Amino acid sequence: MSVNIVLVGLSHPGNIGSAARAMKTMGLDRLRLVAPGRFPATEATVMAAGADDVLQQARVFPDVGSAVADCGFVVGTTSRSRHLPWRVVEPREAAHEIAAASATSDVAILFGAERTGLTNEDIERCQLLLGIPTGPAYASLNVAMAVQIVAYEVLLASRDEAAVSPGAGIPLASALEMEKFYAHLEQVLDEIDFRDRTGEGHLMARIRRLFNRTVLDQNEVNILRGILTSVQGRRRRAGQPHASRPDESP
Repeated sequence: MSVNIVLVGLSHPGNIGSAARAMKTMGLDRLRLVAPGRFPATEATVMAAGADDVLQQARVFPDVGSAVADCGFVVGTTSRSRHLPWRVVEPREAAHEIAAASATSDVAILFGAERTGLTNEDIERCQLLLGIPTGPAYASLNVAMAVQIVAYEVLLASRDEAAVSPGAGIPLASALEMEKFYAHLEQVLDEIDFRDRTGEGHLMARIRRLFNRTVLDQNEVNILRGILTSVQGRRRRAGQPHASRPDESP
């Protein structure tokens, strides 16, 4: 299954090992680590309890952007409210979207650092937020517990999806392609002098949230970028200066 568990900024190697064990019991083996405090480490191997192969093939990245660059569907786990409202779903609902997306594209499920969770910048890269409901008296889940719950639901949903899936369709736009689109869009908004009139400074964050909710495929993002390029072309023909696209050389 093309589902990647991405652990962001974990400080304790034992938590990495425990998460690897939780993954393997549910049939997942793609582990990505973003700036881990210590890895590889003996504590991780001990806590993996037989999931050594998951640790051995784990990939380490310096930041979230590079860790999810090739993924078409990025899910963030959260336990707190954000400065902009997001749709937060429970694991069972999220798992069905994850299983469906994994039929055509790589999927990343992000779990944040033990004390701080995911940053707002990390969340802006996500198409979906997932929250695990807990009892009101004590809502503390460690990372491995959270991975176990989500991986279990993904396992069940993937079995259902395999039974009804009509086959592979158009791949989703990768996170890297979406970042290029956002940079291109921001460039065009600047060229046409479209500014944030509210004074909040959240224009691009709101735009990201809007498009992330739609989960664009590769054809759709290419269409949108073609529209942006046409807007720039009309301005150029009208005598306005035209900057290079974000992914082009000057």
